[in-house]
Amino acid sequence: MSDTKIRYSDKDLEEFRVLIEAKIEKAKKDLELLRSSYMNDGNNGTDDTSPTFKAFEEGSETMSKEANTALAIRQEKFIRDLKNALSRIENKTYGICRVTGKLINKERLKLVPHATLSIEAKNMQS
Repeated sequence: MSDTKIRYSDKDLEEFRVLIEAKIEKAKKDLELLRSSYMNDGNNGTDDTSPTFKAFEEGSETMSKEANTALAIRQEKFIRDLKNALSRIENKTYGICRVTGKLINKERLKLVPHATLSIEAKNMQS
């Protein structure tokens, strides 16, 4: 058995890096929108979100605030996972399943760029 590890080519890694950086940018914008919507919950002024908030009653407004907070936390984790994926690209371990050691399918990585498990390994877990 040779020492050469199976990994994605530098060209493939570069494509994934561009994809992930774009996703990080979008995720950061989404996070800002979430944060500003729950910061401005009390302000039903002229900002773009006010018509949707006016539709809520007091109780559901509180719920929407909690839902937004939960979404923001998930979004922060997503950004962190994407940044970790960038680190794996840097050290050329990106796209290698941490259980099987095989390459994760390219299509799966395009859909879930921060994946660290192949479908095969994910199925083993469930």
